[in-house]
Amino acid sequence: MTAGKKLKTCLSSLKSAQADLETFALETENQMAKDVFTQFADQTKTIVEGLQARIKEVEAQEPQYKGS
Repeated sequence: MTAGKKLKTCLSSLKSAQADLETFALETENQMAKDVFTQFADQTKTIVEGLQARIKEVEAQEPQYKGS
């Protein structure tokens, strides 16, 4: 598996985890748990955004990774 493919697989997994955390926050009645899940979802979103930026950099430097 190429580095570009690994980055995109990781990005996909992180987006899935973020969606799960957001769902947990919506489904729980416990306000403390809701706040924690929301905080974790927000942190994951920040990581997703950073990884997306890194993928763009890699694709710009290594065009063979684009579209993989």
